[in-house]
Amino acid sequence: MPDGAPVTAVEETYTISQLAEAFELTPRTIRYYEDEGLLTPRREGQQRVYTHRDWARLKLIMRGKRLGFTIAGIKDFLDLYEVGDAQVPQMRFLLSSARDRIATLEQQLRDVQQTLVDLKEIEGLVVDHLARKGALDA
Repeated sequence: MPDGAPVTAVEETYTISQLAEAFELTPRTIRYYEDEGLLTPRREGQQRVYTHRDWARLKLIMRGKRLGFTIAGIKDFLDLYEVGDAQVPQMRFLLSSARDRIATLEQQLRDVQQTLVDLKEIEGLVVDHLARKGALDA
């Protein structure tokens, strides 16, 4: 390449099969995310072409799902990225969503802990009853 010649970067692209394999998803799941507006690959004929941006968005989608956010909540967060570079709205939204999710999980944890206490109490009562009847196996 001659000195001073412009350097053109070729953006790496991915097929739906490559994304599905990399993220351990089915192509159908990826198409669902497209239908929900979370991914917008470009088309070359009938083939979907995914860019690094799509890869990054899918990574955020998967993180959001793992953390228990709804598809609508994930979409709202991703849509904020289109607003601009300041990221203040995104961070406020994420903070609010994270706090809501934390509160929900903490309540679920309290519920599970109480359920365990209740079940152990029932277990104790049943074991005592069976022991008194001479019917305790283990």
